[in-house]
Amino acid sequence: MKFVDEATIEVIAGKGGNGVASFRREKFIPFGGPDGGDGGRGGSIYAVADRNINTLVDFRYARLHRAKNGENGRGSDQYGAAAPDIVLRVPVGTVVHDADTGEVLFDLDRHGQKVTLAAGGQGGLGNLHFKSSTNRAPRQFTHGKEGEQRRLRLELKVLADVGLLGLPNAGKSTFIARVSNARPKIADYPFTTLHPNLGVVRTSESRSFVVADIPGLIEGASEGAGLGHQFLRHLARTRVLLHLVDVSSPDPDADPVPQAVQDARAIAEELRRYDPTLYDKPRWLVLNKLDMVPDPQALARRFVAAYGWQGPVYVISALTGEGTRELLFDLQDALDAARTREQQAQDRADGTYVADDPRFDETRSDAEPPPDRS
Repeated sequence: MKFVDEATIEVIAGKGGNGVASFRREKFIPFGGPDGGDGGRGGSIYAVADRNINTLVDFRYARLHRAKNGENGRGSDQYGAAAPDIVLRVPVGTVVHDADTGEVLFDLDRHGQKVTLAAGGQGGLGNLHFKSSTNRAPRQFTHGKEGEQRRLRLELKVLADVGLLGLPNAGKSTFIARVSNARPKIADYPFTTLHPNLGVVRTSESRSFVVADIPGLIEGASEGAGLGHQFLRHLARTRVLLHLVDVSSPDPDADPVPQAVQDARAIAEELRRYDPTLYDKPRWLVLNKLDMVPDPQALARRFVAAYGWQGPVYVISALTGEGTRELLFDLQDALDAARTREQQAQDRADGTYVADDPRFDETRSDAEPPPDRS
């Protein structure tokens, strides 16, 4: 299935049916009175987040969604039928923008979340509603209201706990294939990954997290080089970014550290240009392909000194899996601590926070960020 993460659609809700002015006319009932019914409600258009969908490809080809109008009212106290609603199923993580103003209208980040994209018009009133002691034979009725009409831009931001960053061929696809159930395409040429891949990493029977692999960035992506910043939006919801750096060199006599430092700084600069908020997210440095380096620990120390890095550093081989176990367990601990802090903040906002709740045991060592392993 083709991966599509953006689409522009138009939604037109149905018009409400008109009310009617009618009078009861039956034999032996000379003064039947008004019996005009109301018009039916126009159809509305809703969006529902569905975790079984992972792309917006359906909306790339079906751009116009129009609901039916409500039925008009009839005599004999008959109300018009309401028109059926339209429900559009979108992937979890879809953000709905107003295409004309750019305003964010909805963020569907939970399975089953339902929002109204365009409300159907209310039906008009029949003359039943206008009778009174002074108006025994009303001929007034109202027309149904028009339904809402909007142009919307749908943007998908995948839901993941950890995002992978790096140049093409840094080993991101190999890493996610090694540690999760994802099976992305892996090859020895740049830009093998053309769309985001998600994988679930399970560290125990009850603990897991989701990793997102996006196509590689290159220097100049902000000017459109390579695939540009097209897929960086998918890292917006992550809690931790793993920056994979290739520390190997095709020339065994060359020093790979200067080139690796230059590559790492180029990716960080592209991240800062795209979104300072994303740049400020917790970012862990992962030096990959240690199986191709004679003394990986010494190289790591030289790299950290040259780069001036102050955060967590890991040395791994995505190909053989060496070093990945420690990285995954540290990630799991950091993510659990982050979830605990978020739940605490939410409970405080709701007024339901309990200090001795076992979920919020702040004495656990994993509440602190992992140590610098340089």
